[in-house]
Amino acid sequence: MFKNSLEGFLSLIDKVKSIPKDDIVIALEFTGHYSDNFVNFFFNRKFNVTLVNPANVANFRKSYGRDSKNDRIDSINIAKMLLSREYSLVTQSDIEYLSLKKLNRIRDSLVKQKSKCKILLTRNLDSIFPELHLLPSGIHSKAVYALLKKYPSSEEIAALGIDVLTNILKTNSRGHFCEKTACIIKSQAKSSVGFEDISLSFHISQLISSIELLEEQIRNTEKQINAIIEKLKPVILSIPGISNVACACILGEIGNISRFRSPSKLLAFAGLDPKVRQSGQFRALSCRMSKRGSKYLRYSLIYTAWNAVRNNEVFSNYYALKRSQGKNHYKALGHVAHKLVRVIYRLMKDNIPFDAEQLI
Repeated sequence: MFKNSLEGFLSLIDKVKSIPKDDIVIALEFTGHYSDNFVNFFFNRKFNVTLVNPANVANFRKSYGRDSKNDRIDSINIAKMLLSREYSLVTQSDIEYLSLKKLNRIRDSLVKQKSKCKILLTRNLDSIFPELHLLPSGIHSKAVYALLKKYPSSEEIAALGIDVLTNILKTNSRGHFCEKTACIIKSQAKSSVGFEDISLSFHISQLISSIELLEEQIRNTEKQINAIIEKLKPVILSIPGISNVACACILGEIGNISRFRSPSKLLAFAGLDPKVRQSGQFRALSCRMSKRGSKYLRYSLIYTAWNAVRNNEVFSNYYALKRSQGKNHYKALGHVAHKLVRVIYRLMKDNIPFDAEQLI
C-alpha cells in the first residue's frame, strides 16, 4: 500500500529500483480520474504502464469459481492476467486520447448548459414579449440578444426611438437587420400581450450573458480539441463527413484500438450491438440496439454515419439499400453506423486512410 502522493509514488519506485525498467509492467484498473495522476506520473518516468478493465478483472476472478474481492485479491488477479501477455502499454497517443475524452465531455456539458439556458430564455419571453418569436430569424440571434440584454422587456423596447433600435440591430447583425425590422419589433412591443415582470427581465439579461459566456467556452474548448487533432492527424479524419469534434469523441472514447479484438467488440462497447431476444424455438424478428457502453461514442457514430450518407456515395447507397428493404430511417442509419464502425476499426488497426473504392 502507498499514498496517492509524491511521497507514495516515490516509495513504489524505491521498492522496484533493483529491477530493470524494461522488465517492469505497472498495471492498474481503469478508475476514471482517480487513476490519471498515477498513470501520468509513471508514464512520464518511462515506466511500462497498462490499464485493465475492471469488468475483465471480475470475469477473470469468477472464471476460477471465486467471488471474494479485496485489493490484495484483485492485485494478484491483475498480475495473473498480465502473464497472458494480452495487454497494451500506455503510449503518448493514449494520453492524448484521454485528453480528447475529457475535452469532449467538457464540451458536451457546456452545450447542454447552453441548451437549458435557451429553453429558460424562451419560456421567459413567452411571458413578457411572446410576439418576438414571430421574427423570421427567431429569438436566438446576436442582434436579438444584444437588444434584450440591454432592454429585456416589451415596455422598454416600445419606448426606444426607432434610430436607437435600428442601430442596435444593424450593428449586431452585420447590416442584416434594417430599419424595417426595427419598426416591426417596435410595433409588436407596443401591442404586446406580455406583462411586465422585473424578475423575469432580470433573468433574461442574466441568461443571455450566460449563453454568450458558454458559447465562448465552447469555442475555446473546440480550439483545444482541434490542436490535439492537428497533432495526432488521425486516419479516421479522412472519412467523408466526420467533423473534428466527432473525430475527437470517437478517438477519446475508443482510445487504443488494440483494446478491441474485433469490430463486433467495438460495436458492443458503443452499445450498437443488437439486444437478442431468444427462448427455445422463439427468436425475435427484429432486435433493438443494446445501448450499453459509451453513450458519447454511440451518438458520435450515429451522427457521423448520417454525415457520411450525405457526403459519400458508398454510404449513401448502403443507406438507400436498407431503406429499400423496408427499414425506417433510424434502423437504416443504425446499419450505416455498423458499417462505419467496421471502417473505423480497419483504418485505426491498419493505420490507413479512407478509400471508398475498397468498400464497393
